[in-house]
Amino acid sequence: MKLSEREWTVLTALWENEGAELGALVHALYAQTGWNRNTVLTYLTRMESKGLVRIDKAASPHTYYAVFDRESCRQKERQSFLDRVYSGSAGDMIAAFLKEEPISQEERERLRKILDDMEV
Repeated sequence: MKLSEREWTVLTALWENEGAELGALVHALYAQTGWNRNTVLTYLTRMESKGLVRIDKAASPHTYYAVFDRESCRQKERQSFLDRVYSGSAGDMIAAFLKEEPISQEERERLRKILDDMEV
């Protein structure tokens, strides 16, 4: 699953407003995007056809739900990025990040603990 930036924006609003009606979603998205009611509805219906959004049409007014939870989407995006950019090598990705952006002593210790805990 490859999500566009706008799909992430809509899903974030859904995760923060689970079971929301269209008006609430328009309100939640407007400050960040400036999208009107028709634009939000267009995204929701397109995302429903892609299997990303569920629309409860039995409810009046309709209510909208994200099909996947936030962490599932994050995991798929991380894996997609890792495969695309680093040929699936988590070690290469982490090394590249660490070379470009220094981390604090506390972060180093936390990273060491994570790596130690992964030892089998």
